[in-house]
Amino acid sequence: MGIFSKLFKGPTIDMEKSAANARKMRSLFDHVVENGGQYRLIFGYTEDVSRFNYGFVHGSKTKIGNLIVGWNEETQTVVVVPTVPDLSSCGDPVYYRRADILKACRNKYPTDAFVIYPDKRGYIAINAYDWLEDERLYVYVSQEEELAAFTDFFLNRFAKK
Repeated sequence: MGIFSKLFKGPTIDMEKSAANARKMRSLFDHVVENGGQYRLIFGYTEDVSRFNYGFVHGSKTKIGNLIVGWNEETQTVVVVPTVPDLSSCGDPVYYRRADILKACRNKYPTDAFVIYPDKRGYIAINAYDWLEDERLYVYVSQEEELAAFTDFFLNRFAKK
């Protein structure tokens, strides 16, 4: 049993690399968000799926957008900052204040996502997991505790009106 348990254990998380990326996320977030230190952070991503139909060929193409997601329980604000998997740069933050949004919910199908509707025309779906192995597509960070805290905040304080 000992040999097989080692063989089928699966990938292990490099906690040093994860901690370094968590520090990079914090640095980028604090650089673009005023009072960024007042927010807790997780990594999230969003997907843009486009479908195509060329006669006999049908399919879809997915684009992944990496996000640094910050939340502040006191102000009931979620801030989303677009970034890249190696955390070499980031875009401008988008603020979602509970008082200013139309609706927030957790969508379980087709993917588990936290969805924010700022108005009737648009939305953002934030997918977040405790760890994703593919460094080419996602930020390499272990975030089990932070994800649990964000889930609790989102479902119990942010999504309720």
